[in-house]
Amino acid sequence: MKPFLLAIIVAAFAGVGTLPVPAADAKPAEKKEAAPRATPLRGKIDAIDKQAKTFKVNERTFQITSDTKIEKDGKPATFDDAAVGQNVTGSYREGVDKKLNVVLLRIGGRPATAPAK
Repeated sequence: MKPFLLAIIVAAFAGVGTLPVPAADAKPAEKKEAAPRATPLRGKIDAIDKQAKTFKVNERTFQITSDTKIEKDGKPATFDDAAVGQNVTGSYREGVDKKLNVVLLRIGGRPATAPAK
């Protein structure tokens, strides 16, 4: 019985000794930074600058980019469809330049949906 137990202990130490050990100076894999979550946007348009493609809601200036998705009444629209005093909803992200870049702009708010049957 003793030789069998001794063989198991030796085999266990031999197995543990062959496990790979990372080098102390090896750098861990770099994690990709995820894009920041979009922040909700809601209010009435106070001012519009069509040339700069910006608009103000509650004293904050939002930037329209080439990636901005714009809708009006549930259909695709352009920034030219926006007017001062209209309700808008959507979302934005703060860019590296600290501008508030609009991701989604719904002019007139969210379209009404039919109730579920």
